[in-house]
Parts: sequence; C-alpha cells; structure tokens
Amino acid sequence: MLDWSTLLREFVTLFVVIDPIGTLPVFLFATAGVPVALHRRMALRAVLVATLVLLGFLIAGQLVFEALGLRLGSFQVAGGLILFLFALTMIFGDTKPAREIEEAERDHMAGAVFPLAMPSIASPGAMLAIVILTENDSNPVAEQVLTAVMLLLVLLITLGILMAAPRIHRLIGATGVSVISRIMGILLATVAVDAVLGGLDALGVLTLSDPSGSLDIPAD
Repeated sequence: MLDWSTLLREFVTLFVVIDPIGTLPVFLFATAGVPVALHRRMALRAVLVATLVLLGFLIAGQLVFEALGLRLGSFQVAGGLILFLFALTMIFGDTKPAREIEEAERDHMAGAVFPLAMPSIASPGAMLAIVILTENDSNPVAEQVLTAVMLLLVLLITLGILMAAPRIHRLIGATGVSVISRIMGILLATVAVDAVLGGLDALGVLTLSDPSGSLDIPAD
C-alpha cells in the first residue's frame, strides 16, 4: 500500500533541492546568445542530461552505500547536516541564480550542460537528497523506484517551467525568484532537521515515541 504522505514528502524534498524556479535566470542567461528557435531544444537537452546524472547517482549511490556497509542512521545524520548547511546558503547567502550565472560567464558556450544541467538542475544537494530518500532497509528496490518516479515528475515540471521561462520571469521578476528560492531554503532546512532526527532515532540516540514528534532520550 502506498504511503501518500511519504510520496508527498519525497516530492517536496526533490522539488526544493532541484529548485526549478531558481533555475529560470540561469536558463535565460544561458540562452541569451542563442536563437529563440533553439531555446526549447536547449531546455530539453539540459533536463535530459540532468535526468541521466541524477538517475545514475540514484543507482550508484545506493550501491556504494551498501558496499561500504555504512549504517543508515549515520548517513541520515551526516546527510541531514549537509542539507541543512546547503539550506542556509539558500536562505542567507547569494541566491542560486546569482552564483551560477557568475559561473556561466566563464563558460558560456556550454550553457545547456554547464551550468544549466549541472549544477543548476542536478545540484550536489539533489544528488545527496536522492541517496537519503532511497535508503530503506525493508524494500530498497521499491524505494528506489518510487523516488525515481518522484524525480521524473519534478524534472518534467522543471522542463515545463523552462519552456515557459521568458513568460514566467516577466511575471515574477528577479525579486520573485529570490523570494521563492529563500522560501525553498526554509523548507529544505526543515527536511534536513527531520532527517537528522530520523538518523538519531535509527541509531538509538533518540526515540520518536509517537507521530506527533515528541522525543524520548534512552536511559544509559
């Protein structure tokens, strides 16, 4: 039986870390010197490359994790802390578009792959989130399939947004992009804290005593 709350959480997590809205300015910059007739082809190519990278990382990340024999709780705590730091950069640091547009100025000719596909869509945060979401001891294959479906759904939304990039950007403006990016950072920080708590629970350091989220600290 499908757990719709888990699916929704995975969708929100992937949507936040991929940040389709934050990719808009990067796409507009990458296509600035490209004929309008090729913009859709560039968007399709960028999303396709990002899809291959993220799906490959989903499979390889799981295999590496199992080969190293790492405990799920330890990885969840470490991954949650890293995602939290990533979220802080989204909230307090330079916006995602500002950083990646600056990088694009150094290598504008490869705009469809860099920085649009990587690291704008297939970002380090997205790669890490995928590994965290697919760690399930009870049925790892099923978890990978569900995460892959959620990933493909988010990437389809990303493709649709990029196809309509000029219209959307005119509607919300640069300020709107910045505000949305920071709101997503807050959501990602919440997901990261929850991952840390889940990891501590798996390690036996804390116990989630009930669905409301109260915690019990195991006695020594």
